Amino acid sequence: MVICVGAEVRGGPSGTTPFNRRLAVLLAMAMFVLVVDTSLMNVSISAVVEDLDTTVSGVQSAIALEALVSAAFILIGSKVGDLIGRRKAYVLGLLGYAVGATAMTLAQGLTAIIVFWAVVGGVGASLLLPAMQSLIHGNFEGAAQKRVYALVGAAAAIAAAVGPLVGGFITTFLSWRVGFLLEVVIIGVVLSGIGMVQDVPYTGPREVDTVGAILSVLGMGGLVLGILVWQEGGESVGALLAVGALGLGSLAWWLARRKREERPTLIDPGLFTSPVFRSGVTAQMLQQVALGGTMIALPIYLQMVLEYNALQAGLSLAPLSLSMFAIAMLAGRKGGKRRPASIIRAGFGLLTLGLVALIPVVPRADSGWPLLVPLLVAGCGLGLLVSQLNNYTLSPISEERVSEAAGVNSAAGSFGLSFGLAFAGAIMLATLSLTFTQMAQDSTVLPAAEQQQVARALEDDAEVMSNTALEEQLAGQPEDVQDEIIRINTEARPLALQVALAVPILAALAGLLDSLRMMRLPDPTPSGSAEGMVLG
Repeated sequence: MVICVGAEVRGGPSGTTPFNRRLAVLLAMAMFVLVVDTSLMNVSISAVVEDLDTTVSGVQSAIALEALVSAAFILIGSKVGDLIGRRKAYVLGLLGYAVGATAMTLAQGLTAIIVFWAVVGGVGASLLLPAMQSLIHGNFEGAAQKRVYALVGAAAAIAAAVGPLVGGFITTFLSWRVGFLLEVVIIGVVLSGIGMVQDVPYTGPREVDTVGAILSVLGMGGLVLGILVWQEGGESVGALLAVGALGLGSLAWWLARRKREERPTLIDPGLFTSPVFRSGVTAQMLQQVALGGTMIALPIYLQMVLEYNALQAGLSLAPLSLSMFAIAMLAGRKGGKRRPASIIRAGFGLLTLGLVALIPVVPRADSGWPLLVPLLVAGCGLGLLVSQLNNYTLSPISEERVSEAAGVNSAAGSFGLSFGLAFAGAIMLATLSLTFTQMAQDSTVLPAAEQQQVARALEDDAEVMSNTALEEQLAGQPEDVQDEIIRINTEARPLALQVALAVPILAALAGLLDSLRMMRLPDPTPSGSAEGMVLG
């Protein structure tokens, strides 16, 4: 990919200055680390499980928790950046990621991953994303600003495309810890150029909407945390889900009340008066639910069912990520006069088609090759969505409100990703537990005592396990018992993964319905035009 930059453009608040090519590249590197971090974790699941002597569900929960923390705190992170300075929030966000990556490099157990990678790293992401948006606006103008946004978007697409491949290669031939150590090095390079970043002053109200902040955390956090607790077999799941639903409902009421009283709000509910913005944010969330559900189910399938190493898993996922990258770049340049809504509709249509095509393939595949065509189709759909959704959602928003709108858009995406990861994982383990228990009870080979033992074990800890790992646990059991449990495991896992794929499929279908609504709306016009949406 060729990156073209102009020799001289307006840049930053100080007037006409040479285009800062190094700063643009450093901002793109920051986005690359943010996206590649989760890709590396996904393809390293089996290696992390083996090295730390933990469980797939435990690592899966850490992945979902990191996305959850980012989603729960991103609106607060945006306000924190306003109050302490966007550059300082940017630095703190990078340092949070550095702490998480360092913890992964040195971790000796799952607790360190949960505390430092998932929680601290998630908080870092909530600070980094909105601060980066504001800094791009404040350090570049006009054509230069568009170039930087394109470069940062390309970095995210490249990270999604090559992350599984690079991560798989490093994990297989070196160690998964090396991949996270390289993240720390990249963050160090990015921080070395912080002196070039001009801070962006905040001139709005400095009053903090504390109640809104608390309700946003309770709402988004409660829903996903409830699913994670259910996945782990914990109690009070219903109470957590109720807290989440009540929190989101109360947040909507609170923001509307503050708006009527003309007092500062965590986010302006007036943003949602635009049908275009509402549809775009909804589509962003549904796309991320589909992506999150797919990217937790498929790596587990490849590593636990086909027993692939990290490199093989990364290569098998490459059709999805590479086609997403290629189509995103192509559609961004060749979209022409096609309606954005029609491209989004085609994207959700292809995504749905590709995911549905995986359902009959999963129980029959003995390698990653049968997944090739469905993943290519789904990746093309995701590429079309990536190329259009952000611009569709934010283009009608006025310049002075775009940072806040982008924060809402990012929060919707982060929440969707964490929900997809958590819910697909929980559904997979619940289905595995029910199927395994039922098949064990129906077995004519397993004695009653063995059936009860299987049921009790799954009730305590349902786990997706490879046949090789299961054979090690069954050592010492009679051969016929070993063979029967291996048979049950072989048949139960594909069914569990098929059910888990229902989560991204339903999200893609809902996105397709949302895109049909977009088709009935006028195309969004840039806020600078006479017809653009300007929120005061």
